Amino acid sequence: MIMYPETPNKPGCIEVICGSMFSGKTEELIRRLKRAQFANQKIEIFKPAIDKRYSDVDVVSHDLHSIPCTPIKEASKMLNAAEDTQVIGVDEAQFFDESLIQVAQELADKGKRVIIAGLDTDYMGKPFGPIPGLMAIAEDVQKVHAICVKCGNLANHSHRLTKSHKLVVLGEKDVYEPLCRQCFNEALAQEKTTPNNSFSI
Repeated sequence: MIMYPETPNKPGCIEVICGSMFSGKTEELIRRLKRAQFANQKIEIFKPAIDKRYSDVDVVSHDLHSIPCTPIKEASKMLNAAEDTQVIGVDEAQFFDESLIQVAQELADKGKRVIIAGLDTDYMGKPFGPIPGLMAIAEDVQKVHAICVKCGNLANHSHRLTKSHKLVVLGEKDVYEPLCRQCFNEALAQEKTTPNNSFSI
């Protein structure tokens, strides 16, 4: 992993932190942002307004570490960040549409350090939202992992425990569990063969 020096004189860049649920994405985002704050750099943090699991106005990790943020409905609102903002953080980026890719490019082109955290795959294991595109244009990508709750191997999938076909279902440990590739595939196969496996829309 390449870590860019935290100096206000460096050119803009995009950093992506991705992985499954419970892998520490938000924790790593908060760590980088607080480190920038300690260096007296001006930061601004955004998250999708839809995410109100822990707080309406904070980015909060599963370990309940937090940092104040601005909830927004559209990625374009990030372009209104103050001119003297040096570091911009984005949490739960998978819930924004593809326009986030262009927004991140524009912010980085203005010389800002853009740190983005989000799920790289959805509950079916498919690429999720703008994250794959952001990974392609980022200077630095860190994929973090949870631990599979079934076998203890590294987990890179977020298995949904509830019966729903909705792409976006907000939840915590009561709704999702981290699984490795093998256990995830076994879980999906079992769901297909389980009687009365009727999904709600």
